[in-house]
Amino acid sequence: MSGRARLTLFALLATVLTAGALVPLVRPATWLLQAVLLLAVQSGVGAVARRVPLARSLTISAQVLVSLLILALLFAGEGRAGGDGLLSYLLTDFGALFQQGVQDVSEYAMPAPLTPGIRLLLVSGVLLIGLLVDMLAVTFRTAAAAGLPLLALYSVAAGLAGGDGASWAWFVAAGCGYLLLLLAEGRDRLTQWGRVFGAATRAPGGAAGPAGASAAGRPLAPVRTGRRIGAVALGLALAVPAALPSLGGGLLNETGAGGENGSGTGGGGTISAVNPLVSLQNSLNAQDNRMVLRYHTDNKQVTDQYLRILALDEFNGVKWEASGRSLSDVPRPLPKVPGLGDQVRLTATEVTTTISAANNYGQRYLPMPYPATQVEIPGRWRFEQAGRTLIGDQTGKDKFQTVQGAQYTVRSLQLRPTAQQLAAAPQPSPAILGEYTKLPENLPAVVSDRAREITKGAQDNYAKAVKLQDHFAVSGGFRYDTTVQSGTGSGAIERFLADKEGFCIHFSFSMAAMARTLGIPSRVAVGFTPGNRQPDGSMMVTMRDAHAWPELYFEGVGWTRFEPTPRIGTAPDYTLTEVPTAQPSAPAAMPSQSAQAPAPAASQSAECPPELKRLGECGGPAAQADAGAGGGGPSAGLVLGWVAAAVLLVGLPLLPLLWRGRLRTRRLASGDVLTVWRELGDAAWDVGIAPDGALSPRGAAERIVTLGQLETDAAEAVHRVAGAVERSLYAPPGAAIAYEGLAADVLLARAGLLAGVSGRARLRALLLPRSGARVGRALSARRAELTEALSARLATLRERLPRLPQLTARGRGRG
Repeated sequence: MSGRARLTLFALLATVLTAGALVPLVRPATWLLQAVLLLAVQSGVGAVARRVPLARSLTISAQVLVSLLILALLFAGEGRAGGDGLLSYLLTDFGALFQQGVQDVSEYAMPAPLTPGIRLLLVSGVLLIGLLVDMLAVTFRTAAAAGLPLLALYSVAAGLAGGDGASWAWFVAAGCGYLLLLLAEGRDRLTQWGRVFGAATRAPGGAAGPAGASAAGRPLAPVRTGRRIGAVALGLALAVPAALPSLGGGLLNETGAGGENGSGTGGGGTISAVNPLVSLQNSLNAQDNRMVLRYHTDNKQVTDQYLRILALDEFNGVKWEASGRSLSDVPRPLPKVPGLGDQVRLTATEVTTTISAANNYGQRYLPMPYPATQVEIPGRWRFEQAGRTLIGDQTGKDKFQTVQGAQYTVRSLQLRPTAQQLAAAPQPSPAILGEYTKLPENLPAVVSDRAREITKGAQDNYAKAVKLQDHFAVSGGFRYDTTVQSGTGSGAIERFLADKEGFCIHFSFSMAAMARTLGIPSRVAVGFTPGNRQPDGSMMVTMRDAHAWPELYFEGVGWTRFEPTPRIGTAPDYTLTEVPTAQPSAPAAMPSQSAQAPAPAASQSAECPPELKRLGECGGPAAQADAGAGGGGPSAGLVLGWVAAAVLLVGLPLLPLLWRGRLRTRRLASGDVLTVWRELGDAAWDVGIAPDGALSPRGAAERIVTLGQLETDAAEAVHRVAGAVERSLYAPPGAAIAYEGLAADVLLARAGLLAGVSGRARLRALLLPRSGARVGRALSARRAELTEALSARLATLRERLPRLPQLTARGRGRG
């Protein structure tokens, strides 16, 4: 078997072994056999084309063409044809199948069913990787670079498979395939050098055998060494990652793994610390806004029904996290809501919500309205009382119950506390105050100072909370931006208060920390806003609905939601009413008979409530801040992008014109007669008079005058330049040649040449000058010089390399 044939075979083997990592993602795995057969055909076409031999570009083109034809036959009839014939199929059905496959990937959990679209994605993807590997390893003979497409294929498979326990086996298979490919290429390169030097072997009779021979079929010393190096490298690649700490996912990651992000065990267990910041920001900035939840509810105020996942109640100065607490079996019904009094309970409405989780959303924490009173869900779940949260229990080794694909029903209370009830709330118990007002020692003083400044004049905790909310959402000049650098610690809060830009994490963390400095128990809830209503009446929640908000504790009401983030979510009704004060306010005018209910007064402005300011419907600081940031118009980045596109659109056609003008200026300013003569020849070439190197300067000038149909002044200018060239070429050595009007004569001649052609030819001469061909000729000449220099260097190296074994042998002889 020839060296190229061996390389082709091992390139095919490396691709197949690496493609095996995709097997756990889809059931059944029959697609892999189809991919192997197509890879074999594709590699065979490449081998035949190289045997002919064909040029490299033609070889690759033949492989691509044959692969497309086979794909068309393989998937015939499985797409929605938009016409008749093979061309219509290739242009229409492949696009439809690809779109279907992408949609199926986004909807199904792993392992996904083998739909036609997914099968096309898998087979065509493996074919593309196989083509790249074959092109790099065999056609261009750079097997080491072929590891890049193989790594890309394995990385996609490993990333989608997540924590599959058998992933190490696929890694070993892919690594072995790549090492065999490198070994085949190395062996082929050694054979091209001729004799392989190695340790001398001895024949059975005791005589030394020829160098490079193998005894009893044992591999040569270089081959054995290469295999040992490959085995050690592969072993290290498996052992080193196992000894390193793993990186867990975030709170909102689409994975069902446990670990740091909320590992719970049966029989009690604890909640581990969770930091949702990175996952929240990734979700808000996600390019594919995937659906995670869909639900139906009988709640009449669905805009107030946030879906809560977890409460972060411990702030250690580095991050907010959920404190470790014991878990219990899920009671039915759930225990009494902490802090909820009978007065508020009697005015509450019980609502029922039926929720369906997407198959690609593997969250261990159960999203549900707060406060829930009863949950009906299959599977193994645990209950945490303080946060009133359900967490998936452990179902096996490194496996946990998740909400992935679950359908469950939650009964919850729609609380309607009034401003008077919140303002009159008694002091919380010492236990609540002690636990939920803790602050780290490294909290900057500016946090407490700013909190006291904002709430100056407030008589109770409710008034202080409303002032804090309105400061962030309305009057403080803060701007919502999901691209702001992440941060959760004390320094991040200080930076947020100074820069006044961030997203929900910054707003909620800062308000909760400020509330604690004022002695108000607070924590941060993480979950989703209500989502968007669909035509069938259901609500759809996507990853971009991920949100965080502060919860403040009021005795008799319990944990109460506030909304400091501008333009996100809805502020609760109890934060929009007039804050009660110690002195009665002036009586308000009675509403008209046609009014159904009195409009709530604003807590910050009697003319425009904070809710309208939040939405930018009236003036004030929020509207001014939005106007300063661009308001509802296009952003600065968008404007700059359109300007850049317009500049490119206009500037690209003008590049030849600008280049010729710059070149002309430089030539005429040089003062060199021959350079100026070259510019005159290019000016004639631009209008269609090609240069003729066989003519003398006088003959070339006469040709330009005749073909350009120049008038008297322009013709005389051309002859004067030609005369200056002749004097420069034939003047005796040392003679001084001076001609002051040379540049002016060239410009005069150029003007005459342009005037003598049609408008279309003149436009062609200006925008697409023919003399631009000199650039291509210069590049070709430069390439030839570099190629010649490189060939000379390689020849020198070849002359020196054969001497190395002789020098080594002489050195050994001396020893």
